[in-house]
Amino acid sequence: MAFSSSVLNGERAVVVIFIGRVLYSLPLSFLAHGLMLSVLAAFALYVEVRADTSNSLSIFRTRPGVSSGILLGSTTVPTVMLSKLIQLSRAFALHQVEFGELYYTTIQYWATSASCFSVLVFLCLFILRSPKTTHAPCPCSVRDAKFSSKWIALCAAACCMSFALLLIGGLSASLKFLWVLCHGLAAIELVRHFLTTFPSCVSIGEALLVTMGLVLYFGDMLTCTAAKLFGYLPLSMVPVQHAMKRTEIGIINQGFLLALLLFPIVFKYLLCVRECYLSSANSEARRDDEIAKSLIFFVSLGCMLIMIAPSWMQFVEDFHLHPLLWVISFVFSEPFKRLSLCVYWVCVIYVSVLRFYNISKNSKIERILLRKYYHLMAVSMFLPALIFQPEFLDLAFGAALAVFLGLEIIRVWRIWPFGKLVHEFMNAFTDHRDSDLLVISHFSLLLGCALPIWMSVGYNDRPLAPFAGILSLGIGDTMASVVGYKYGVLRWSKTGSKKNHRRDCGWHNLCPSCLLRFASTSSIHWIHS
Repeated sequence: MAFSSSVLNGERAVVVIFIGRVLYSLPLSFLAHGLMLSVLAAFALYVEVRADTSNSLSIFRTRPGVSSGILLGSTTVPTVMLSKLIQLSRAFALHQVEFGELYYTTIQYWATSASCFSVLVFLCLFILRSPKTTHAPCPCSVRDAKFSSKWIALCAAACCMSFALLLIGGLSASLKFLWVLCHGLAAIELVRHFLTTFPSCVSIGEALLVTMGLVLYFGDMLTCTAAKLFGYLPLSMVPVQHAMKRTEIGIINQGFLLALLLFPIVFKYLLCVRECYLSSANSEARRDDEIAKSLIFFVSLGCMLIMIAPSWMQFVEDFHLHPLLWVISFVFSEPFKRLSLCVYWVCVIYVSVLRFYNISKNSKIERILLRKYYHLMAVSMFLPALIFQPEFLDLAFGAALAVFLGLEIIRVWRIWPFGKLVHEFMNAFTDHRDSDLLVISHFSLLLGCALPIWMSVGYNDRPLAPFAGILSLGIGDTMASVVGYKYGVLRWSKTGSKKNHRRDCGWHNLCPSCLLRFASTSSIHWIHS
């Protein structure tokens, strides 16, 4: 009985229900895929229970007051990919998609499963090396989290296990295995880097979600580039035109978002070069250099967004115009509808932000309830656009996410003259769930609304699937927070306490991670319901 009470809680029950719903929808041809997902979920549950009942993963300073979320973080992306794979199999049976698209999605599913399995092996090593007590701190240091030959071997073994049911003979199998292995190694390094670079900002499950998304996104970019270079996919020898169908909007969103994600690495390198130059110069030259730092930032950012990223887009998609000019041309192809929608969005954002910002400074309303007004604002903004202009909304989501990334980079790096202003503005809407180092709430809201829409691009036999994120976040999540804050008396789990609240919701954890969690699980449900 004690074991069951320590294993079962609300969050894990929801995850198990949605995984079971997807497994129930599996055709017999995907039996191996379902077996892999079941093994992955069982392993993730074991790791999460061990992590929550001990101090073994204390080396990673995660966001306090929340559960680890390992089960949810390690199964969400593979479950979503398997859902998409089931949908494509129905389309393939109706001769509405090519075999290459189905095959490429299969490779992506096994790559994400192998990545999650590798990260779980990585975390399990820390649990096994930790002291057999729940109070003693872990003697490992952050440096110990880096790769060693033993960990690489274990990662390779994990990738072999996750891909063993799909391997076939020949060169194609070797290339597929190498591709999956690279995903696993990249996932381990990204999780370690994310948890150590942004301490107390996210839980392990949230870091897993971000890592799986980045690995899948960057892997897809490399596949597009390799396919264009060699004319054939390096994984399956399937011609590009049958497997790599991309829309112009999808390529533009992917190019700009990946450029912004890579930009901090480039900017950090430029600052290091400048520091080396200044260290060899006269000491008089080392003065307040905020303006110079800002100049380097905006010049390098402009080069990244105007030259480098568009060059990749034109190479992959063969744009006849510069991608930025293509965006302008796309907006003015239906000027009345799309410009009117832009004006409507600007008015809603201006009125809402101005109103809520004043309330946040002068009112005693809880921040968690105040931020739910933005969920209702998202419904009023995105729902009409999704009905009347879905392609334009697709592009707008990418632009909004790019703006959020740019502002967050400016805030984190304290770029003059906007860094301080952005930081002060964001602080008006943050609470104990966010950190001064990294604010993720607005990303969770935007991604929760956008991901179901992006996943529905192309073949989609479930008309309500694109609405899953907007409805679950704008209505379901808001009602969960309001009702739970006022009437809730139970908690998801013992580790999910919120000491700053007198009451917590028993069916909602009232944390920013739940935004993306409930949007993702709702997407799975709507796709197969």
